[in-house]
Amino acid sequence: MRNVFRVFTMVVLSACFCFSQNMEVIPLWPAGQVPNDLNNNAVQEKTETPTDGITRVSNVKIPTMTVYRPDKPNGTAVMICPGGGYWILAWNHEGTKVAEWLNTMGITAFVLKYRLPDDKLWANSAQVPLADAMQGMKLIRQNAEKYKIIPTKIGVMGFSAGGHLAATLATHWHQGATASAAAKPDFSILMYPVITYGENAHRGSAERQLGKNPTRSLLEFYSNETQVTEKTPPSVLFHSTDDLAVPVENSLLYYSALKKFKIPAELHIYPTGEHGFGMAEKQMGSVKTWPEACQRWLAGQGLL
Repeated sequence: MRNVFRVFTMVVLSACFCFSQNMEVIPLWPAGQVPNDLNNNAVQEKTETPTDGITRVSNVKIPTMTVYRPDKPNGTAVMICPGGGYWILAWNHEGTKVAEWLNTMGITAFVLKYRLPDDKLWANSAQVPLADAMQGMKLIRQNAEKYKIIPTKIGVMGFSAGGHLAATLATHWHQGATASAAAKPDFSILMYPVITYGENAHRGSAERQLGKNPTRSLLEFYSNETQVTEKTPPSVLFHSTDDLAVPVENSLLYYSALKKFKIPAELHIYPTGEHGFGMAEKQMGSVKTWPEACQRWLAGQGLL
């Protein structure tokens, strides 16, 4: 019995060692140099996992990326932006589980723990999610050799409000004083994304990011269907028609804007699935096949 227990212990420790070798957490910014920080120590980061099993992270103070490395990397990388209405991050549901799935295809995954807009924590808080996303992309490119990544095969993937952040990165990487070619995603995967702050907006995300009375110009600036240009990367989008939180028109608007500029795009609309289906483990119907469709799209783009 002792020998059996000893072997079991060795197997468990070996598995833990391999897991720790394949995953690491890296800070986005040097210690004490997080941009726009108001140094409000009265608010602390919180992680909760209620009975639904979805781990929720809020009040992000130190933005990071958790790196998931496949056993046999194929050179492609994806930075994942979990959703949560810009209030929380659905960390496992739209982050770590997705990273593990990407690893099965040889893709190196980076789960982005980005700062959420909060005037108590950040100056110009509407800008901080994009600042973190841009910094994340830069760090991935700077460390491409370390992670065995091809610098021209780095994409972004986002869910719901994380989809808004991913689309904002795809359309704003070349705009303004912070423009940087190193921050450009080479492709984007948008999952039931918040795209517009117009008629079909998810009001919760819009209010959380821009406040209750944003200017029209600010609403347009963050309505990503109006920001698509010839510099926007190819994209694949997934949405369900019965999404009552983020109307399917969000994906339709973005697809139409990409089509206008002749940017390669693919759109999958499912009749059911509702909002927040994640890896669609609990859903019924054709929405369960979205990972297969996404894998085919990646293969067609030469990313596998």
